[in-house]
Amino acid sequence: MNKIRFWMLTTIILCGTMGMQAQIMKAADLEKYAKERYGDKWLDAAANLATTIELDKNQSLTYQEVIEAKGKSKQQLYVAINYWVTATFKDKQAITLNDKDAGCIIISSTIPNIVEHTGTLNKYSVSITPVIRIDIKDERLRVTYTVQSYDILADISGGWLTMASESDRRTYGDSKRKKDDKTNENLYDEQWEIARHYPFVQKDAQKRTCAKALVMTHAFSNAVIDKIEEAVKNGIVGNDNDDW
Repeated sequence: MNKIRFWMLTTIILCGTMGMQAQIMKAADLEKYAKERYGDKWLDAAANLATTIELDKNQSLTYQEVIEAKGKSKQQLYVAINYWVTATFKDKQAITLNDKDAGCIIISSTIPNIVEHTGTLNKYSVSITPVIRIDIKDERLRVTYTVQSYDILADISGGWLTMASESDRRTYGDSKRKKDDKTNENLYDEQWEIARHYPFVQKDAQKRTCAKALVMTHAFSNAVIDKIEEAVKNGIVGNDNDDW
């Protein structure tokens, strides 16, 4: 009976954890996380970050960190990371490579709407699709997080000067379309290369949107690495160890 109760409790905890982990961090929590660390003046925060980070040879934003896991074998770390990935990313196509022998896992999954910003002419929703590579060895792993561009959904009727009349207006949330739905003529897609926008380029018509996008992308990278380190060192639910 005790075993059954324990199993049921563990299942409830795990399901709750998976729900929270599915996006790693909700957009509102991510923004709070970013403001606490970098301030709420996005232009200044982005400019400050630009002095501490460099784009890689492909003009992408790349972060890399080695996480030590003393006493844990490559096999143990591989299982722990697979557990974390499965609990975190609901997209079944998120894992693009999972090579146990090589000790390498590559994940690519879109993080939608990390920024929404109303400009003069358009309203923008910014999503990112980071590539997260995890290389695993005995007692350590290396996380490489890369983003090359911002995925933009622009609403040409949503800017301060172009907003539709009150009787004709639809909220931006209502006007967002599903993937590949082209029925709303006011919406269009773009990709903005990070290297071609603020703060890496000073004269930028989308300066404010890109400033916040950079800060939020940077904050998300930190959240990802923190979550991976927590999963490796302490597990996901707190009782996923070999003592059972």
